[in-house]
Amino acid sequence: MCGIVTAIATRNVVPVLLEGLRRLEYRGYDSAGLAVAGAAGTAGGELVRLRACGRVAELAAKAEARRLSASLGIAHTRWATHGEPSECNAHPHVSEGVAVVHNGIIENFEALRAALRAQGYVFVSDTDTEVVAHLIHAKLRETDDLLEAVRLAAAELQGAYALGVISASDPSRAVAARRGSPLLLGIGDDGCYAASDAAALLQVTRKVVYLEEGDLAELRRDGYRVVRADGGAAQRAVHVSSLAADAVELGPYRHFMQKEIFEQPEALANTLGRAAGGVAASPRLFGAEAEGIFAGVRRVQILACGTSYHAGLVARYWLEALAGLPCAVDIASEYRYRRPVASDDTLVVAVSQSGETADTLAALKYARSLGMARTLAICNVPESAIVREAALRFITRAGPEIGVASTKAFTTQLAAFALLTLMLARLGGKLAPDGEARHLAALCHLPAAVRKVLELEPEIAQWARRFADKEHALFLGRGQHWPIAMEGALKLKEISYIHAEAYAAGELKHGPLALVDRRMPVIAVSPADELLEKLKSNLQEVRARGGELYVFADADGEIGGAENVHILRMPEHYGMLSPVLHVVPLQLLAYHVALVRGTDVDKPRNLAKSVTVE
Repeated sequence: MCGIVTAIATRNVVPVLLEGLRRLEYRGYDSAGLAVAGAAGTAGGELVRLRACGRVAELAAKAEARRLSASLGIAHTRWATHGEPSECNAHPHVSEGVAVVHNGIIENFEALRAALRAQGYVFVSDTDTEVVAHLIHAKLRETDDLLEAVRLAAAELQGAYALGVISASDPSRAVAARRGSPLLLGIGDDGCYAASDAAALLQVTRKVVYLEEGDLAELRRDGYRVVRADGGAAQRAVHVSSLAADAVELGPYRHFMQKEIFEQPEALANTLGRAAGGVAASPRLFGAEAEGIFAGVRRVQILACGTSYHAGLVARYWLEALAGLPCAVDIASEYRYRRPVASDDTLVVAVSQSGETADTLAALKYARSLGMARTLAICNVPESAIVREAALRFITRAGPEIGVASTKAFTTQLAAFALLTLMLARLGGKLAPDGEARHLAALCHLPAAVRKVLELEPEIAQWARRFADKEHALFLGRGQHWPIAMEGALKLKEISYIHAEAYAAGELKHGPLALVDRRMPVIAVSPADELLEKLKSNLQEVRARGGELYVFADADGEIGGAENVHILRMPEHYGMLSPVLHVVPLQLLAYHVALVRGTDVDKPRNLAKSVTVE
């Protein structure tokens, strides 16, 4: 959730640290800070630390005012967990010349704090991270090697961490370490770097090394080395990032969320590219061992959080209707704390945009511990922890998603689930070749269909003005579009701060109808499917109570306009894949409502993009 950048080079690294933080702003944060060793104009063995509440721009202004220059430093954006957002709680935290930045949560920090206080250490923040700085300093009394001190300290930490560490007494190196939180190295021509993701380092290098669980790395200006948690040398492959620099730039758009909504046709085309033009989906889309693993599947268990959970809920309708497989969908943070009935013929599907979602990763490991070894990751990041943990993988080709409110990651996850459904349906004898070919053709037409939906943006922007002064909204859907209503409600509350709830429309009469009046807009997802007549009856219940309806209907849907009934016609009905199209106008509605209300669209309050803590 936080963002880390570490740099040691022959150049001034302060601009590198600040630009790296800017490129990590999408992860969500409330304060920022940096520390450098050996800054120009300072005495040897001295740290300079700057911290600021608010945006990275405020930290950059402080660095500019001091004309700060150094060749070794660490930087951090903090999303508050332990202690309120404040300059005192902002990272880096220091202990007599040792500076630390940390992403994650130290679960045994209270016991460590008590032990360190007994040794004479004084704490000045409310954070769990400050114990790491003091603990490393204490270990430097046992060894004069910074890497070894960090390794000894890490052995006493319980929980998750990604660390960047420097010491003013040893300006020739920096140390990085990870367990449970993502961290990678950047290998540049003029030095070495570490960061929470590759986007932060594109400014200096495309060569990256993904640290594995428990790894530590020593970074020098002329090279690096990686060791395991036990101190033994480790060899980790160097990858060349395919991420384009302009992929994390706004271009002609006002916000990243708007850019990413409009990138969905391309993202879908890229995700479906390997299946395009085929008459049958190949198991190899999911990995070399997929055919053997899929052959024995008799049920499916989906694990996910947030938007990815909604994708799983849609997939349940597909898997049960088309593939004939029982499917359970669990919120990952809940699954790991119940005792599910496990069976070795279950395909466990973990879904995550970042691949580092702590709850989903833990749930996947829990499922494996129960004996469910048939595992599949659907993810947007090839080298992520969840991808490495699963036996099979499907990498969505959405490209980097910077806006906190997920859009293109969701629709590409749906595309992945559609391919998985076709695969399991065919292997299970539920889908004839001609039927599979028709479904694949519809999938391959999705990018063009989404482009037509995006043309509705001006009408949706007009609707958004009606929502500007509302504080509550109700979203309705039925069948496979109920999760789409849930996703629409989530988007609206994430970025506009309007309280929004979603219900299966048939549930209106069981309670939510009590809330309906002229002040609460009701948004209905209304495709021309077998549930349309049922949904129309539910909408009449709203009208009878004076509610104002906003209906996203298909072009051939038999819903007519009336007083307080606003209808937006979708370009075409899309059958099983209709959820992919119907979510797009809901994304646009949330975006334009947020514009009218003047909220921070890409960085909504209190939220983070990559949720790497429980």
